[in-house]
Parts: sequence; C-alpha cells; structure tokens
Amino acid sequence: MEHKISKLQHKLKGELDRTRYEHTLGVMYTAAALAMCYGTDIAQAMLAGLLHDCAKCISSEKKIKLCEKYCLEISEVEYKNPSLLHAKLGAFLAAKKYHIKDREILNAISSHTTGRPGMSLLEKIIYIADYMEPGREELPNMEEVRKLAFQDIDACLYRILKDSLSYLKSRDMTIDTMTEKTYEYYKNKLKKEESSWNRH
Repeated sequence: MEHKISKLQHKLKGELDRTRYEHTLGVMYTAAALAMCYGTDIAQAMLAGLLHDCAKCISSEKKIKLCEKYCLEISEVEYKNPSLLHAKLGAFLAAKKYHIKDREILNAISSHTTGRPGMSLLEKIIYIADYMEPGREELPNMEEVRKLAFQDIDACLYRILKDSLSYLKSRDMTIDTMTEKTYEYYKNKLKKEESSWNRH
C-alpha cells in the first residue's frame, strides 16, 4: 500500500499546481490522523485524501466536457459553478485513471465538497480533513472545528456545514442544494441524539 501511495503522489505532483498538491498532502495526513482516532482503515483514508482533488486543476470548460462525455449528471448549479464538478469527476477519474476500485474511497471523493445525508465514517473524515488540514487559511471557528474533529465527528461535521452555509450566504455565493440537505440531516440527527441523552 505504501508503494501505491507514493506512486500516486508522484503522478499527482505532475497534475496539480504546487498549492493544490500541498493541500492534498495536508488532507492525506489529516485523514490518516482522523482514521487513527476513530479506529478505521488508515491506508483507505490516505488514498481518499490523496485523490480527493485529482480533478481540481482541470479547467471549467474541460470539466463540463468530460462530465458530458462520460455521462456524469450536471445540475443547474454545477453548470453555473463548474468548480463543484471536481468531486464527482474526481471520483470517476480515481476509478478510471488511477485504478481505484474501493467504492468507499470513490464515495468519499464524490461527496467531499457538499457532503450528503447519511455519510460513511470515511466520507466524514475526508470532508472534515479537506476543511481543516494545517495549510488551510484560518477560517472562523477553525480552532474549535479542529478540536471537535477528534472528539465528536458528527458535531464537527455539523459545525463545518453551518459555518460554510453562513459564509456562502454572507457572500451571496451559489449554494448547492446537497449542502443544505446535508446540513438539515445532521442538525436533526444531533437534535435527536441530544433529546435521547436528556431522557436517560
């Protein structure tokens, strides 16, 4: 597995710009730390972290062309904001170009920008690692997010979704409906858990 990871690193270094490549390594190592914390497969987390942005440096026009060519669905929001396509296109390329067959890794790449209701542990790890890796600019509440990530993964996920939506709304930026659905899902999940704790 180590050999596979270093081979992929070498390949990606030639495909991503320097900043994106450094971010990718940050996500890979943060994902590994979270996998250790939650007792899940470290190599799987590293591979998903390494490949999560493999389609990021493709131009907007080419992203749309590739999605159309390979019959990947493009929503209205994605046509307006093609950078959102890098997640689903990345999952496709991870399978086709980088020969990843693990469905969990592909799902984690596919959902890492918007999240989705009912995410697997690996999906949560990649979503969170992408947001908070050490090279990320200090977003509001980042310190709290980084602490929460190793204490309560769902609470951390909810916090990031909440902060991301506030940020997008404050800047009048396009919001993908999946992000809103994911936010509502985890808000309700945490509420239910809280009320069941209160009953005990």
